[in-house]
Amino acid sequence: MEKDVLKASPRTVTGKQVGALRRAGKLPAVLYGHHIESTPIVLDDHETSLLLSRLTSSSLVTISLDGKEYPTLVRAKQRHPIKRHYLHLDFQVLSLTEKTHVKVAIELSGSAPAVKTHNAILVTGLTELEVQCLPGDMPERIVVDISGLAEPGDSIHVRDIKLPGEVEILTDLDEVIASATVGRLEEVIEAAPEEEAAEDGMAERATKEEKAYE
Repeated sequence: MEKDVLKASPRTVTGKQVGALRRAGKLPAVLYGHHIESTPIVLDDHETSLLLSRLTSSSLVTISLDGKEYPTLVRAKQRHPIKRHYLHLDFQVLSLTEKTHVKVAIELSGSAPAVKTHNAILVTGLTELEVQCLPGDMPERIVVDISGLAEPGDSIHVRDIKLPGEVEILTDLDEVIASATVGRLEEVIEAAPEEEAAEDGMAERATKEEKAYE
């Protein structure tokens, strides 16, 4: 599999001077973790933003620094509160021979028959799962097929997800990922007789009030 590589340079600028780096199209970051001291680095802002836009939270990113390559995960992203561009990134260096915890995004696929045939509503629960595995075994996403939601009340739980044996799920197995619930239309129909009775009562009172003023 092709590696996603970002070229980095050591960063000596800190504090308020970091703003000048950003204006020059550079992105400050920090590298820390396995067999490396916390190291301030600087990346190309445009290149980094393009790469991260197509990766997930569990995608490995290789940082190339001073002739060495470090397999990493992006552990923290600081963004501008309005413009949403990156202000700072934290990269954790991993050991390729040691298991690590990572949150993997859930992607729903297919369609739920209960929605089409019973007017059910698809309700989503978890959007990611926490797993433990070696960096080389990390799934970039977990695809969940919802075509098994045939009837209202059907649900898909974490325990229903099958992953390769080397990937251990740490999330509570009873958590719900997706479910089909009764649609609102049926609730409205059930409530209609009560609403009609209320309307009849209001009409009757209005008639009595009109006669009182005649």
